[in-house]
Amino acid sequence: LEDKKMPALEVGRICVKTRGRNAGKKAVIVEMQKNFAVIEAPNIKRKRCNISHLIPLEEKLDVSKSTSHEEIVKLMKKEG
Repeated sequence: LEDKKMPALEVGRICVKTRGRNAGKKAVIVEMQKNFAVIEAPNIKRKRCNISHLIPLEEKLDVSKSTSHEEIVKLMKKEG
């Protein structure tokens, strides 16, 4: 079996939400807290999310806590 490392939950990592109203939607992590990640996406306003409800993907964006919603929308549309 090929040992493929799972991407880490970190700022800038694109994830898929597995629970709640936005389940199945992609979002980007803009801030990490103890057991939570602050996520944002074109269709999701900045909000806290339990890290166990996120599946990290390979893609990563260059964002930070101070990145505006409009900038995140632009970057995510470019990413696909």
